[in-house]
Amino acid sequence: MAAAAAAAESGTRARLGGGSPRLGSPASSPDLGSRGRARPGSGPGSGPERTGARPPGPAALGHSFRKVTLTKPTFCHLCSDFIWGLAGFLCDVCSFMSHEKCLKHVKTPCTSMAPGLVRVPVAHCFGPRGLYKRKFCAVCRKGLEAPALRCEVCELHVHPDCVPFACSDCRQCHLDGHRDHDTHHHHWREGNLPSGARCEVCRKACGSSDVLAGLRCEWCGVQAHSVCSAALAPECTFGRLCTMVLPPACVRLLSRNFSKMHCFRVSESPAPEPGDGDDGPDGSASAGPGKEMLAPESGKQILKIFDGSDAVQRNHYRVLSVPRLARREEVLEAALRAYYLAEDPRDFELQALPSPVQAGDAGARGKVLSAGPLEEEGSRGPGSREAAPEAWVIRALPRTQEVLKVYPAWLKVGVAYVSIRVTPQSTARTVVLEVLPLLGRQAEGPEGFELVEVLMGSRQVQRTVLAEDELLLDWLRDIRKTSLWQMSQTRFYVAERRAVVPRVSLFVGGLPTGLSPQEYSSLLDEAVAPKAGLVSLSHVYSSQGAVVLDVASFAEAERLYMLIRDTAVHGRPLAALVLPDVLHAKLPSDCCPLLVFVNPKSGGLKGRDLLCSFRKLLNPHQVFELTNGGPLPGFHMFSQLPCFRVLVCGGDGTVGWVLAALEEMRHRLACPEPSVAILPLGTGNDLGRVLRWGAGYSGEDPLSVLVSVDEADAVLMDRWTILLDGHQAGGAENGLAYMEPPKIVQMSNYCGIGIDAELSLDFHQAREEEPGKFTSRFHNKGVYVRVGLQRMSQSRSLHKDIRLHVQQQEVPLPCIEGLIFINIPSWGSGADLWGSDSDSRFERPRMDDGLLEVVGVTGVMHMGQVQGGLRSGIRIAQGSYFRVTLLKATPVQVDGEPWVQAPGHMIISPASLKVHMLRKAKQRPKKTGTPKDARADGVPAPEGDPK
Repeated sequence: MAAAAAAAESGTRARLGGGSPRLGSPASSPDLGSRGRARPGSGPGSGPERTGARPPGPAALGHSFRKVTLTKPTFCHLCSDFIWGLAGFLCDVCSFMSHEKCLKHVKTPCTSMAPGLVRVPVAHCFGPRGLYKRKFCAVCRKGLEAPALRCEVCELHVHPDCVPFACSDCRQCHLDGHRDHDTHHHHWREGNLPSGARCEVCRKACGSSDVLAGLRCEWCGVQAHSVCSAALAPECTFGRLCTMVLPPACVRLLSRNFSKMHCFRVSESPAPEPGDGDDGPDGSASAGPGKEMLAPESGKQILKIFDGSDAVQRNHYRVLSVPRLARREEVLEAALRAYYLAEDPRDFELQALPSPVQAGDAGARGKVLSAGPLEEEGSRGPGSREAAPEAWVIRALPRTQEVLKVYPAWLKVGVAYVSIRVTPQSTARTVVLEVLPLLGRQAEGPEGFELVEVLMGSRQVQRTVLAEDELLLDWLRDIRKTSLWQMSQTRFYVAERRAVVPRVSLFVGGLPTGLSPQEYSSLLDEAVAPKAGLVSLSHVYSSQGAVVLDVASFAEAERLYMLIRDTAVHGRPLAALVLPDVLHAKLPSDCCPLLVFVNPKSGGLKGRDLLCSFRKLLNPHQVFELTNGGPLPGFHMFSQLPCFRVLVCGGDGTVGWVLAALEEMRHRLACPEPSVAILPLGTGNDLGRVLRWGAGYSGEDPLSVLVSVDEADAVLMDRWTILLDGHQAGGAENGLAYMEPPKIVQMSNYCGIGIDAELSLDFHQAREEEPGKFTSRFHNKGVYVRVGLQRMSQSRSLHKDIRLHVQQQEVPLPCIEGLIFINIPSWGSGADLWGSDSDSRFERPRMDDGLLEVVGVTGVMHMGQVQGGLRSGIRIAQGSYFRVTLLKATPVQVDGEPWVQAPGHMIISPASLKVHMLRKAKQRPKKTGTPKDARADGVPAPEGDPK
């Protein structure tokens, strides 16, 4: 269910049968205690304006159950057991099915009641449509057979047509100035649990592949039956990953004008958004299941139902099939259920939309559906038997007074909301005057408070401050006229009037390198024209061509963000990211957050799935996509943390990229030496092999990967600096143009000159020409074999074209075609190029000994024999300082990144500091049994059945 996270706090007072409180019975909600149990009479302001609430049950949770006859195998949505017999109990609004014996234990709120139970409204972040097998929609509770949507931050799955009805109950991942909590509670999500899930309380199976059943905390991963969840403590400890998660209380982001996609740096889908231009074949767009008007069954009629003027103008309707002899009350109730509105049908009417209105004239008023049968609506004149109108709009009847729920915008209040009576004379100021005594703030004047309207949309939460003289009854009438469902998603908060100082940090990358702050300011003034006095440069990263802007206006920050993303400087597109502030002083002493970098283009293109998985397991603010701004934004965001670790998901080139950025940022970090772990996604993954992370990622459970990172051992690794001093540039042999290299590069694994680099260059160019074909590690290695065979017959005599000096002494070279400097005992996808034989001339190689080993290969055949374990390379030298003189243009590669180097010198020397890497701990023998049985601290079981 879309608001199962708030089911434990179901203190809302409701009419029996799921409706809202009737006039004349204003009430305050019960106190939301540790388990959200109703406490009638508790809290400040006792008197005639305060009444008790019903104990949580099917009626209090908005369900409208009726007994139905079952015609096919059906399962209970509470206990997930099979319903034996021919009778079950079905909610007419949300399709919740239950045993009769389970009715009194139902804790899951109905979709109609869910918006009122959301504790803190937080919008969702839906990614592109995809196929999710054996998953269920959290709104209509039906299976996801067609392409559906999934929130990138929480485990919410919905049909595209159900998105407008999803609750804004996503995870609260940062402080935004609205009801910021000092304690963190479980964030429950219903259903779609792994098949092996077991309840944390009773240890019985709580997952189901047949229905939407069971609960899981989106932070700590603890799983439980909805009934058993009441026995768990409300506070969430983040489970097994508690030391790696960046706590939401330590992240602050004022994101008033930014969507969740922008805040979490999620790549936006090019597909049209549901409910926004998603037109059907006939030009209509449906917000309900099925866009086409299907042929009605015998004795029934298909109707288009709109919930307000906005739906009419946008032609967004719900499809309803009703009997032709259905009476007004039955049609109206079915229309309200189609929009998940469990309100009293006597407060509404159906108005027919004539053809001109359906064409776009939403202001016209159609005829009202009378109390007779539906088919009589089109036969009022003698002999007239025309069909009843197929399009109707639900309208709320005029009200002379209304009960309004008002929520406090501050914490530590004994009630979730108070209900007051609104009359035609009620204004925002009078409502504040009436509400303050009920919330225990009677000693304070109304001048320090304001009434705020909050629209809790599934994609964005919008806040509007009402003027003091605004007439509330007219305001509510206008909302209902626009959209009845929007009214159910609207809340009113009484908030302290305070001046919010806007401050948004914008990271801008892709700028020219080596400029001064004044030059960067002038460049941005020319490119995007920021408003003077509102924008300032807070950080400048000249060597990487990036700056961080402090923007003192929400509107200006949004304008700059959208403009920068569409701007190019010197032919390079700019990158723009919204970065939050990390409150390092609030970080727990035992917390060492994990900074995650993912390259979605590495290896088998599995990075996209890992991005989504890590965003759900951790705080999405600590997960960065390297194709969007590189590693610098992540290091800038974590620069003030006293302790953090890094996980790099990519190939050896990606690891080198991140380590180079870390080297440049080291003097700006409060934690100058963070340890770095690797999740190998590349083709060779030599560094990952040495550090025991494996030959490549093959779909392991992301949770187990994070646990392995937490248990890994810290080791040191040498880093090397290569100074390139090319004397000239021009055309290369074989028609290859020189690829302009940087003046200084960093090396971690190896540096190859000659045939080794030539093969890497051929592979690199093939991948650049057709990147879509390089989606498999097996295919990539096949390309390496092919280019090797093509180069096998060529003779190079590299030893005649280069000179090697080690420790200031020239070393004679044998007859070779490739020269390789190795820092780790793995080369070419795991081959031992140095060999294991002892040699008194050289020390035993280690990756932290401050020495490089120099090895030669005689050609492609020799390289193949080394990779097959038949031979080793030709040992040439070992040392800490090298100078290579290139007499002609020669291919060079460093950690898998190749180019053609012009004639000149290459000087290789140790970097100033060693880097701290994380080596995976040795595997312990696993005990028999499912992973869930061995877990006692709230860690969810891996997806799928245990093997």
